[in-house]
Amino acid sequence: MSTAEARNAEILESLAEVRARVKLVAPNSATLVAVSKYKPASDIQACFDDGQLDFGENYVQELEDKAKMLPVEIRWHFIGTLQSNKAKVLAAIPNLYSIQTLTSTKAATALNKSLPPERTSRLNILIQINTSGEDSKSGLDPLDASASDADAEATQLARHIITACPRLRLQGLMTIGALEQSLTAGDENADFERLKRTRDALAKLLAEEFGADGERWGAEGTGRLLLSMGMSSDFEAALKAGSEIVRVGTGIFGARAKK
Repeated sequence: MSTAEARNAEILESLAEVRARVKLVAPNSATLVAVSKYKPASDIQACFDDGQLDFGENYVQELEDKAKMLPVEIRWHFIGTLQSNKAKVLAAIPNLYSIQTLTSTKAATALNKSLPPERTSRLNILIQINTSGEDSKSGLDPLDASASDADAEATQLARHIITACPRLRLQGLMTIGALEQSLTAGDENADFERLKRTRDALAKLLAEEFGADGERWGAEGTGRLLLSMGMSSDFEAALKAGSEIVRVGTGIFGARAKK
C-alpha cells in the first residue's frame, strides 16, 4: 500500500467512525461538516469519493483555491472570520453553500451585492454568537429573552438580512463554545444552552415582526432556525442538545499541521 493509499484509508476509517457516532445520536437530521483547514485537496477528494459533501474552511484564499481544484458538487461552508473586503471573492465561489460566521450588516450587504447573477440559489447565512463571552472569540452577544432583545445586534442583523438582502437566507445561528465547557460539562454545556435560548428568542421576535414565513428565514420551507454548534471534542453533546450542524476536523483528518 502506498503512502497516499494508507493516508486515504486512515481518513476514511475516521470519517466512518464520526458518521456512526453522529447517526447514533441524530439518525435523521444532522449535517456533518468536515473541517478541512490546512488539509490537502487529496484528503477532501477521498472523503468526497466516499460520499461526504459538506466541507468547512476558515480562510478565503484557501477555500477559493480548493474550490477550483475539487468537484463542484461539494458544498463549501465558510467558518472563518469574515471581512467585508473578502465578500466578493467568497461570493464568486459557485458552490459556496453557507457562511456560518456573519456578524455585521456591512458584510451581509457586501455578500448580497457580490453574488453573481447566474447564481440561482440564495446563500445560506448563520449569525455567529459569542456564547462564552470570551474576548478571543468572535460573535455577537446572545439574547436573553428580555425586552432589550428587539434592539440587540443579533436581532438587528437578522432583520437586515431578511429585509435588505434578498439573495441571502438567514439559515440559523452558530457558536464556538468555551473549551472548558466541552471538556468538563458532559451533556450539559452552558454555551449550547445559551445558543438554544438565543435561537428561541430570535425566532419568536421574527415571527412577531414578519409572520411565520419559512421562505424568508430558517431551514428552507420551514422557518426553523438551525443551530451549528459542536466540534471534534463535543459534537455528540451538541447533537444531544439539539444542534443540526456539527463541524468536525481533527476527528476526521487528524491534528492540523501549522501553516
